[in-house]
Amino acid sequence: MRKFGLLLAASLIFMSVSAQDDTNYKEFEFTNKVNIKTTPVKDQQRTGTCWSFATTSFIETELLRMGYGEVDLSEMYFARHGYENKAMQYFRYQGNNNFGQGGQAHDVLNVVKQWGFVPENAYMALNYGETIHVHGEMEASLLGVLDAVIKNKNRKVTPVWFDAYKSILDTYLGSEPTNFAVNNKTFASAKDFQNHTKFNTDDYIEITSYNHHPYYSQFVLEIPDNWSHDLYYNLPIEDLIAVMDNAVANGYSVCWDGDVSEKGFSHKNGLMILPASQVEEIADSEKLKWEKLSDEDRAKQMYSFTAPVPEINVTQENRQENFDNYKSTDDHLMHLVGTANDKNGTKYYLIKNSWNTDSNNMGGYLYMSESYAKMKTVAIMIHKKALPKAIAKKLGIK
Repeated sequence: MRKFGLLLAASLIFMSVSAQDDTNYKEFEFTNKVNIKTTPVKDQQRTGTCWSFATTSFIETELLRMGYGEVDLSEMYFARHGYENKAMQYFRYQGNNNFGQGGQAHDVLNVVKQWGFVPENAYMALNYGETIHVHGEMEASLLGVLDAVIKNKNRKVTPVWFDAYKSILDTYLGSEPTNFAVNNKTFASAKDFQNHTKFNTDDYIEITSYNHHPYYSQFVLEIPDNWSHDLYYNLPIEDLIAVMDNAVANGYSVCWDGDVSEKGFSHKNGLMILPASQVEEIADSEKLKWEKLSDEDRAKQMYSFTAPVPEINVTQENRQENFDNYKSTDDHLMHLVGTANDKNGTKYYLIKNSWNTDSNNMGGYLYMSESYAKMKTVAIMIHKKALPKAIAKKLGIK
């Protein structure tokens, strides 16, 4: 996962999204259709842990939907166990597996399944003299230990190498918490707390959409940060979009993984769009007005982020081509919590980022166009009940 947006501001103040009142959106005239109740935006700071922040927000929002109430979970608890799990895979593959700060949504659920979760105030993970999360030195130290073990100058791996590795995590992040309180109730372990909330990891699946594998089946998605080699369901892109739409319409949020390296991604302006540069790239309904523009005017409009522009007509074929040519990579995970329309009726998704509330004019949120979603979504995580019945049947999911 590329380490986008390692911003330093630490404000966690929740801001409701009212883009219609923002001058940057005057020509878009956004109207929110669905806005799922979620928890405050938080800041991943100088770490590559967007996977943990996005999925933690997703879990917190699920707990709200389930009626448990609002709880602030520790993202760094998942990161700590993620570093442990990555280390063991790196060791088993003799250094030929991905190791770093990045990850996927299932990495959080795998930790929850084994260990549970804890509140933020029980595991702040700031034992190294900083007031913000900064993992560069720690990551290098962890990797140094792993590489030394794998090179194995003693010609025999000692039985304590993993204890030595975990002691680095203890030093930087702190040891695992026990006997913490949530809402005046004390829990003896992270697993006790998870069981109390009735959050069940078996209720969640991940979905992708690529034609180099059969549809309506599972495969190991070939992206570097799928270091655990987990399985994803494969759907045609129109079905994947239908899943996202059905989820939000029924009160389920979506954990979103995708590419944010495009010029059309502007966190500052709170927009994720996919402007077309050529007439043949756009839908027939947009062609007439786009043909009338000069090349200069077309270029000005494409990335002004002040008014809607024609966007690329995404197909399964050009989406696959983007993936095969590394133009769509798993850069960043965020949390999809709603839908909206602009003045032209174009559909957008409301996206909650983890770059704090002061990082853009939307309190840390963005609007992602449907074209952007079709082209740049690498994968999603949803509750199984968020699937449309016909698609669930095709996947064999009850």
